[in-house]
Amino acid sequence: MFDCPLVLSWPAIPARLWPTSMNAAPLLNSVVAALAEEGLEAILIGNAGAAIQGAPVTTVDFDFMFRATPPNLAKLKRFALRLEAVILRPYYPVSNLYRVVNDDRGLQVDFMPTIHGVKSFNSLRSRAEKMELGGHSVWVAALGDIIASKRAAGRARDKAVLDVLEATLREKRKAS
Repeated sequence: MFDCPLVLSWPAIPARLWPTSMNAAPLLNSVVAALAEEGLEAILIGNAGAAIQGAPVTTVDFDFMFRATPPNLAKLKRFALRLEAVILRPYYPVSNLYRVVNDDRGLQVDFMPTIHGVKSFNSLRSRAEKMELGGHSVWVAALGDIIASKRAAGRARDKAVLDVLEATLREKRKAS
């Protein structure tokens, strides 16, 4: 037997105190504001981009496609400073992912100059929609592009949401 000084039974918090919903809007709004303030053009992709378009999916981060030019990398550094975050290169040198993290706020923002299933930043932006979030504009990738990217990536976690994303896209097309 193990001698455990503290044993908690589930639930440790009474059910009446459990949160009934979670809202990432304040965090995303701060990200979008920092992008606008630094003039860093990026396109929201991934599950966050899908969720904004009505897909019932969740995520722990915000993913963006951007151009990794020297001026944009300087803007990315200022973006991170604005959010009191650090920039990590977790898969360097095999990946060109830039991860902006502030652990105190639970913030993770990934910036990628290339994504699976998308030809270029310009081609993605040509189909993206500009949306207002927290008083600032942000480009959001078309749901069809998010689906194509997840399908091309072929990861188990991407395959797991494809049916939900495709159903959402069908519903959006019916509504328009």
